[in-house]
Amino acid sequence: MLADLWYDLPPLAQDLAVTLAWLVPPAVLAAIVLRGFAPGPLVRALLGRFRGANAIFVALIAISVAMGIGLTAQERGLRRGMATAADKFDLVVSAPGSEMTMLLATVFLQPSDVALLDGAAFDRIARAEGVGIAAPLAYGDSHGTAPVVGTIAAFVTHLSGGRIEGRLWRTSHEAVVGAAVPLAIGDRFTPAHGQGEAADHDAHDEDHLTVTGRMAATGTPWDRAILVPVETVWEVHGLANGHRPDEGDRLGPPFDPARFPGTPAVVVQASGLAAAYRLRAEFARGEGTMAFFPGTVLSELYRVMGDVRQAMSLMAAVSQALVAAAVLLGLGILTRLFARQAAMLRALGAPRRFVVAVIWSYGAVLLAAGTVLGLGLGRGAAAVLSRIVTARTDVLVEAGLGWPEVQLAAAFLSVTLLASLVPALAILRQPVAAGLRA
Repeated sequence: MLADLWYDLPPLAQDLAVTLAWLVPPAVLAAIVLRGFAPGPLVRALLGRFRGANAIFVALIAISVAMGIGLTAQERGLRRGMATAADKFDLVVSAPGSEMTMLLATVFLQPSDVALLDGAAFDRIARAEGVGIAAPLAYGDSHGTAPVVGTIAAFVTHLSGGRIEGRLWRTSHEAVVGAAVPLAIGDRFTPAHGQGEAADHDAHDEDHLTVTGRMAATGTPWDRAILVPVETVWEVHGLANGHRPDEGDRLGPPFDPARFPGTPAVVVQASGLAAAYRLRAEFARGEGTMAFFPGTVLSELYRVMGDVRQAMSLMAAVSQALVAAAVLLGLGILTRLFARQAAMLRALGAPRRFVVAVIWSYGAVLLAAGTVLGLGLGRGAAAVLSRIVTARTDVLVEAGLGWPEVQLAAAFLSVTLLASLVPALAILRQPVAAGLRA
């Protein structure tokens, strides 16, 4: 019954309930300890007297909290960025092999040496019922750090959502660049054969391409790609261009199976969800083909990432536990520094609970300040890490604070506030006379 009620709640209500559940125990403790007392003036005096030590403790707490929430926010942002990168790839069909390798090659443009699909296989894919777009991909060349990818115009429109500055290519000597490619419309360039340090910059000296369009930013590795007609890639490598000689300079489908040089992968946009599943079943490891949903392969990668996340979360939890122990030890040391003042309060008739309220409130202020500061530092750290990961992977990662990070901070604060009652009670064990002589 309660489980049904819980699952019927909106996600926001569930998140609020979990956060408040973590904060209820220290709130109850505060109500018990502080009931009838006003320890504020003494707490402010303690904060002012031990400014240096207080600042160190707050900074230590803030760094610990920031580490934990920064890691969880970054991992979630990376997952979201990778899912966005694969969003335009409904179905990928390739020669049998590793689905992960093909995912990295097609979605994330990682260089891979894979087998090719021949013209007959591509023709079957393109003519299959439910296929909206069947886009062959051709890799192998580059310009600077930008890979040159051969494909068809319909895929460029699909990938960019139709947002292209300038225009699509009209001849095999034109190209469309991604948003992050340092080429302007009208620039001419010569592609190099291969990628990276092994690229041969003299292999295509006579093949000049002109930039005619620029895609809007997609937040994917394709932002740094140069897209050209697939016929261009075939022709510069001395291969047939997929069309009969009497078709002239025709670009795009349909292709002649007998003159189709081959493609490592075909990106298929299906007419609907049912069609996508039917096409995957039709081409999954049958007649020399392999078909997969990039999202399905990503889920396997997420499972591995989940294991890594658990390990990282454990490390963050251990770090926070050590920091909490250090803070509590530090509070114990600080309470001994004003043991004489506590003894004087007791000698003047102050209730024991009042002394506990002063010491516990002092520790609570440090813990709360460090936790709030840690949330701010964690947000900043996640933003910096996001920019670094985006620059390294070309996957747009936007990591911000969410309810998991807020709940992690609330849990840390709750546990440490409850534990900080120990130093407050410990000082009462010291005899008043001994405290006055300190």
